[in-house]
Order: sequence, then structure tokens, then C-alpha cells
Amino acid sequence: MTMKVLQEELQLTNARQELIRRGVSFTESKLRSLMRRIGLARGVAVGEWNKSWDVLTTLNLIESHLQKNEPILDIGCYASEVIVALHTLGYSNLVGVDLNPDLQKMPYANSIRYERGNFLHTEFEDASFQAITSISVIEHGFDGPVLLREISRLLKPGGFFIASFDYWPEKIDTTGIEFFGMDWKIFSMQDVADFVSQAANYGLVPVGEMRYEGKEKVIECGGMKYTFGWLVFERAVRA
Repeated sequence: MTMKVLQEELQLTNARQELIRRGVSFTESKLRSLMRRIGLARGVAVGEWNKSWDVLTTLNLIESHLQKNEPILDIGCYASEVIVALHTLGYSNLVGVDLNPDLQKMPYANSIRYERGNFLHTEFEDASFQAITSISVIEHGFDGPVLLREISRLLKPGGFFIASFDYWPEKIDTTGIEFFGMDWKIFSMQDVADFVSQAANYGLVPVGEMRYEGKEKVIECGGMKYTFGWLVFERAVRA
């Protein structure tokens, strides 16, 4: 399926249990979180429980389509669980890009290539990656054409752009609310449809069924209740 929606909280619990079973869960225990707050734990707090479904769904897609040595880029990778989980699963050609100055404190910095920079304007060569992942990133400072142009440039023909994002079928107004110093967008069904239409101009096409329905507002943040959407584009052989 190309477009999925997180429907209920039980999916988060089941996804986290599956990540734990497979040995790729990196969210902190309550004890370690407490130790971090009082200064007894160092490093980056990787992952969030409420993104369990996004991460597992992304890992499943990658494992079913990519070889272990194929190049993968994770954009907005600071504190990202997906890139660390991919390393643990044996993927050996991983790159992460983020503006956070503490990026080099991420796990496996000796094995994963972390680059500090703006993922909308990178210095990577054309057609560098077989997949690009983005877990709850594109809704912050969203600029569809700029994002899609760069994703299209970076993907190899037949490569995948896999993104999760804040979502609810009906429009939720987030005017005036910012995260990380950027505007915040909760995508509506129409926003996703517009994004898909824009993507076609850059040789990025969804493959499979698009399901927009939402059942429960599972997530609460910034005074808003919503859920997550998950979407995959494939880079056409001829963009």
C-alpha cells in the first residue's frame, strides 16, 4: 500500500512490541530517561514510542525491497530511530543529514555517515540513493516543490521516498504554531492529494492503493489531536 494511516493506539503498542522482538527498539526506558534528566546519561535520546508504527512500517518496506548494501539516506535524522534500526539490521551504506549541531553524538557515528546540513539543499551527487526515509520531518517548514525537487535529484531511478507525517483527513489549522523555529503543518486528505500531484512533476509516483481514512486521533501535541500518515513514492525511470 502506498498511503497508510495510523488508525488506533493499539497499533503503536503492537509495533513497539514487534520492534523489541526483532531487537531494533531504541527508545529509552523510564529509568534511563530519568538518568538523562539529572545528567547521569549521555548521548542522544533516540526514538519515540509514538513513532513505533511509522518506524516499523518503514523498516518492513525497506527490507522487502532493498539489499543490505544499497545506499539509504535518512533526512532530519537527529534522534531518528529508523537509521539506527537499519544499521542493526545489517544495512551498511547509511547516510543521515540534519542541522542539529549534536549530530555526531548519534549512535554508530563510526559506521553511519552523518552529515550536518539542510536536507532541502544537500551536496550529495545526483542519483546517490536507493531510498530516502523521513520520519515526522516534512511537516516542519514544509515546502513541497523544493523538497520534491531535491528528493527526485537524489534518488536513483526506481528508488523510494518513504515519509511519515502528521495527518488528519479534515483540515486542522496550525497557523501561528511553530516547532524548531518552523511552521507546522498537519496534512489533510487534500494536502496529501496536492502533494502527490506535485510529485508527479518531479518523476515521483505513488505505487499502490491510497487510503486516506482516519479512525482515531491517536496523537496529541501542540494543543492538537491528530494521527500519522505514511506515504511512499517511487522515482520513475525517466523523471
